[in-house]
Amino acid sequence: MRNLLLLGLVGLALGIALGLLVGWVLWPVQYTNTAPAQLRQDYRNDYILMVAAAYQVEGNPDAARERLARLDPEQPTRPLVELTETLIAQDGRPTDIRMLVRLAEALGATTPAMWPYLGGTP
Repeated sequence: MRNLLLLGLVGLALGIALGLLVGWVLWPVQYTNTAPAQLRQDYRNDYILMVAAAYQVEGNPDAARERLARLDPEQPTRPLVELTETLIAQDGRPTDIRMLVRLAEALGATTPAMWPYLGGTP
């Protein structure tokens, strides 16, 4: 009985090792050209921040709206507004919030929570 248990544990360990070898070394998953809408939420947030940073440099609201449409084609400003309001509620980095609010203002998507970052009321 003891040999059978030992043999089972050795077989399990070898199976796990072989599975990891195949999955991580021999044939790992390779993602290429993944659409922003398929990203995990934290990466989607990073994408929105990058769109806002690009807007700050380029000053092109049409390009920013087109980039945001890759996340939500029907309501491109929705992910921007959601992230901005989340960061405001969670006391996020003020520089990120200001950058997002400027983009939201350029796209006509400001909300009452953003008004203090715009210097008052609309």
